[in-house]
Amino acid sequence: MTSENLDKVASEYLPNATTSIENNLILNWYPQRVVSRFGKCTSLLDLGIGHGYTPHLFNTVCDRHVIVEGSQFVIDLFKQNSPDFSGEIVFSYFEDFDTEERFDVIVMGFVLEHVDDPGLVLDRFKRFLKPNGRLFAAVPNAKSLNRRLGVELGKIDDIYSLNANDLALGHKRQYCRDTFRAELQAHGFRVVHEEGIYLKPLPLPVLQTLPDFEANLHAMLQVGIEFPDLCVGLLMEAEPT
Repeated sequence: MTSENLDKVASEYLPNATTSIENNLILNWYPQRVVSRFGKCTSLLDLGIGHGYTPHLFNTVCDRHVIVEGSQFVIDLFKQNSPDFSGEIVFSYFEDFDTEERFDVIVMGFVLEHVDDPGLVLDRFKRFLKPNGRLFAAVPNAKSLNRRLGVELGKIDDIYSLNANDLALGHKRQYCRDTFRAELQAHGFRVVHEEGIYLKPLPLPVLQTLPDFEANLHAMLQVGIEFPDLCVGLLMEAEPT
């Protein structure tokens, strides 16, 4: 993906983007789940700034925090909104990033569905993990409940098809639980923990008509932890083999 394309996709990360409600919900949630798994660490490498939520949380739970980001647009926007951020931001494509440093934790939050070659990224960043380090990766779930309903209703041709929202966000593929785990295993990782992100039973416009909308969203996040096969997103924790 070129820098121009990255910047175009990054427009979906603005606060008024049509996808912002659920993106903000998920991207505030999964980093907290990641931190709950490791607590604190000496060094953390994060792939991408995204909406700018993860940097602040991760920066409080590690001594050394490095972010690799391939969009100058996203970097500039984040620095404008977070002038006091103390972590290091490296402008680089994931495929080109290199360092002699080794990290306790590497986070790939909704990254692998965007890149041209996920295996290349996994192989490359495995080198940057300490021997006892942990990788946390999150991806959208092709077999989520709402997508299964979409197939049944004829709104999606195939469970792995990319819909308009996927294309707007620059997605190149959809994973399910089996293919996500297989991708990690094929590139030298052993999955040690899996959980779901956001069990969404109905389209967002319908959910917004329900009483206690915010409470319902939180309940869907909490319940989804134990039902990854049906959730909007998948979170896996893995260690190098």
